[in-house]
Amino acid sequence: MFEPVIAPSASLLGLLQRGRGDGQLHALAADRDEAIAAVETCVTNDPRADWQVENRSLYYARLYMELEAPLTGIELHLHSPEDSLDTDEARTGLALAVLGHLAGYGRRDALDLLRAYTTTGTNWAWALDELALRDTDEALLALAPAVLARFPADPEGDAELREAVRAAYEPRVWRLWAAHHPRVAAAAEQSPFDLWQRQLNRPGVTPGWSTADVLAWADQGDSAAPDALARRAAAAARCLTAVVRPEDAPLLHDAAAHGPAGARCAALRHLVEQRDPAAAALIETAAADLDHRVVRASLELLGRMRGPEALAHARRWADPATGGADSALAQAAVRLLADAGEACDAPLVVAGLHQWISLNGVTGAALGSLVDGVGRLHATAAVPALRHVYGEAASSELRGRAAQALAVTDPNFGAGPAVECLWDCEESTRELAATHVTTGDVRVLERLRRLAADPAEEAEVHAAVRGRLTARDR
Repeated sequence: MFEPVIAPSASLLGLLQRGRGDGQLHALAADRDEAIAAVETCVTNDPRADWQVENRSLYYARLYMELEAPLTGIELHLHSPEDSLDTDEARTGLALAVLGHLAGYGRRDALDLLRAYTTTGTNWAWALDELALRDTDEALLALAPAVLARFPADPEGDAELREAVRAAYEPRVWRLWAAHHPRVAAAAEQSPFDLWQRQLNRPGVTPGWSTADVLAWADQGDSAAPDALARRAAAAARCLTAVVRPEDAPLLHDAAAHGPAGARCAALRHLVEQRDPAAAALIETAAADLDHRVVRASLELLGRMRGPEALAHARRWADPATGGADSALAQAAVRLLADAGEACDAPLVVAGLHQWISLNGVTGAALGSLVDGVGRLHATAAVPALRHVYGEAASSELRGRAAQALAVTDPNFGAGPAVECLWDCEESTRELAATHVTTGDVRVLERLRRLAADPAEEAEVHAAVRGRLTARDR
């Protein structure tokens, strides 16, 4: 899956791709054909880097309703020849989710598209889940023959059917079919036993019952597979918790300082979790190792450290005067201060946020921790940087975190960004806006009333909106 190409944040397409509230407002004010084309581009070319943590479907569905947009583009996308070549559910998942919301709003054409795609499309299971939430029993029963025909009447087909039943996000349709189709009933009954059987028959070598055996086991297995060593080291560290004795301390310290990669990572993790006094020095040494797996593990473990001693080391590493401000260890130390530091650490975290944006732009997994940190520490000096992250972030999840931080650092949040956030694609951001918005603008009151009346809106947003409207009416 290629990284999505995101348009500039000032353009209509860029705003819509980001799921910003201003995107909806600009789309409704723009030329209708231009707005429909931009929304269609977003729905058929999912702009999210991680669809599992970013919401867009309700946001785009509301635009389809507001613009009274036809579904021709979505239909062509679903029934494209590419559908049989690209089986990644992310290719069509957003379009199907948008159709699901539109069906919930009463769009019969969306319901018909979902039914048709369920019978012919590659990502039929997603479409079926959308229908399970919204379609009638009679219509779902009519789909059963076409779906069951996908599974040959042989042992392999029966196994695939059991897997489909087990993987279904919405079980309603399968329960309905089980009452009318013995094959589905048998698959639903047998499906849990397949999972238990795989768990019981899981292959693999277990470690011996001593510290030395566990450390040796940490370096066994396929270390060439991505993250295989890290996973095995984590499992070994859990085993060490049960087998380590006081007299094993020298062995653990030696492994953490000089052992092979797996044993070293496992020993480091155990020492960090036990808050061993030597852990910080060992982490510092490991962060300069030549093996990138050891470096990555040490920096990840640094983020797990807690307590006054850990914070003291983090301050030393993060301070340009005493540490290496541009080093990976310094950046990890800043993230630790963002997660667990005290009020006195705010300047270092703000400096780390500015440095990250300067070097990496508004991208990277660590940026979210820094944004959360300046908010947690109420660092008002970070407001300009937070506003930049809010406006430029392609990730709506990151933008929501920036909004959370602005809500506690920016005195103008309630009359400024909070207004736009009422139209945001993330329900948590809309909830935040409903809680903090302060302006009595007619447009804002109308938006609050529409959110309160929308049956597709999340319960938390409903509660926040109705709380504000009730308080206003008193």
